[in-house]
Amino acid sequence: MNRTNGQAFLSLVFFLGSVMVLIGITFALIVNSFIDTSYGYKALAQAQAAATAGAEDAVLRLDRNASFSSTGGYAVAVGSTTAMVTVTPSSTSPGIVTILSAATVANRTRKVNVVASVNATTSQVNIVSWQLAQ
Repeated sequence: MNRTNGQAFLSLVFFLGSVMVLIGITFALIVNSFIDTSYGYKALAQAQAAATAGAEDAVLRLDRNASFSSTGGYAVAVGSTTAMVTVTPSSTSPGIVTILSAATVANRTRKVNVVASVNATTSQVNIVSWQLAQ
């Protein structure tokens, strides 16, 4: 009878040990998920700020030079991040310019798409639309 009690106790110890390991692994995965989520949010916010700064830089360049374009793109350094900006004049509507600024932080990318109207005579820039593109 003593041997049966020992086998039952050993089985109980293995079962409880397995449950504790499972709870520990689950807790570790949840904590990792929270850390990744908060870091991902911070990375997205940094990418969006850099993309916005790139778009604002392009608007400033257009304000200084109404014929400015950069279809090949140029880089704008924003802190430790870089925004890639393209400025493309519309081929169908004179005076309309499309600005696309994209920045990536920790594999998270944000893009800002701006459509602006540029008066070639006065160099006045009017923003037609400003959108966060995915």
